[in-house]
Amino acid sequence: MSTTNFKKSEIEHFNSQASFWWDEQGPFKTLHHINPVRTDYVNKFVDLNEKTVLDVGCGGGVFSEAMVACGAHVSGIDLAGESLEVAKLHLYESGHKIDYQNISVEDYAKQHESSADVVVCMEMLEHVPDPQSIVNACAKILKPGGWLFLSTINRSPKAMILGIFVAEHVMGLVPKGTHHYDQFIKPSELAAGIEKTKLEVKDICGMKYNPISTKAWLEQHDVSINYLIAAQKK
Repeated sequence: MSTTNFKKSEIEHFNSQASFWWDEQGPFKTLHHINPVRTDYVNKFVDLNEKTVLDVGCGGGVFSEAMVACGAHVSGIDLAGESLEVAKLHLYESGHKIDYQNISVEDYAKQHESSADVVVCMEMLEHVPDPQSIVNACAKILKPGGWLFLSTINRSPKAMILGIFVAEHVMGLVPKGTHHYDQFIKPSELAAGIEKTKLEVKDICGMKYNPISTKAWLEQHDVSINYLIAAQKK
């Protein structure tokens, strides 16, 4: 593990919750609720069938398996080893084939330059010290014409209130301590970082979630809390 772009406390946090990744009523239930929306967003831009996909920060494999279900050939990488073990074990239940590796995206990029048609990095950038390093590595891994999909949380007062106080402390939608406001990223900042690479931003879209109905949906112009970005390698 040569990269230093991680916080030990973050890895320990996700390892402590590892056994709950596939519990649809557990601490990660919101991920299961938003998974179809994230999948539909990717499918708007790319036909995933037979595409080579890398899932960066794959955790327990919830989104990785959604990509496989669309016909993609998927690899998933994460530094939380216990989460990866859960992801591997779940393959025995689902019957899917995914190559899971305990490696940073920076180190993966050194070995797999221009190897993927699609790179996805969902709800992960707000957990690392240097998000730009992640974006740079993702760009390196993509083939020319390939697509990068990112989702994260806006650094806004609304996100602080709803994304942390309400979600973690009032409604228990995610485990306490999952998010830190100073690590949230404004869409303008992330878009500028993407444009520094050989990628071109094609779309920025907000994602909404109703915890009562457990329904999620895309809302193009409201990026005040959660949002997704689609970018293509030139």
